[in-house]
Amino acid sequence: MAVVHTSEIKLTVGLDENRVPEKLTWSAEDGGIENEEAMALMLSVWDNKNKESLKIDLWTKDMPVDDMKIFFHQTLVTMADTFMKATQDEKMTATMKDFCDYFAEKLELK
Repeated sequence: MAVVHTSEIKLTVGLDENRVPEKLTWSAEDGGIENEEAMALMLSVWDNKNKESLKIDLWTKDMPVDDMKIFFHQTLVTMADTFMKATQDEKMTATMKDFCDYFAEKLELK
């Protein structure tokens, strides 16, 4: 199947003098998002040739620890949902969701 359209997602990282992220912005023209500010991001890319995942994890130095805990919890929940969509493995998805509940309980997020 031929590619008939491309879409670009742009991440911009503003760094301080020590190359520590101070400002994160992202744009996704197809989604109507332009230079939206973010405090943290996690990006995973699958390298099919080497059969490994590559990642970028960034957060600004002003990201509150309590917000980071919520961000991680929500990311884990989203990963469980994505795992279900991608694999239809209900049993492992339920196990992942159980862990998400445990994670939230231990961090007193719920």
